[in-house]
Amino acid sequence: MSIKVIKEFSEKAKVDADLKEKLKACLKIKEMLALGKEFGYEIDEVALYPPNEPQFTEEQLSERLAKALLRV
Repeated sequence: MSIKVIKEFSEKAKVDADLKEKLKACLKIKEMLALGKEFGYEIDEVALYPPNEPQFTEEQLSERLAKALLRV
């Protein structure tokens, strides 16, 4: 279920300019989780990491989070 929630959060961030800006500003996973909660998404941190399929694009995340979650 959490992967579905992460995907929904990611999709919302693609169309909501305010959320998109705030997500890009997150430098730590805890900040991203708090942001998700603020927008009504309960995200399981473990589901964010590989080997799970990435639900975010590099353009959506800060460089630091992209390295942690996307292994770029």
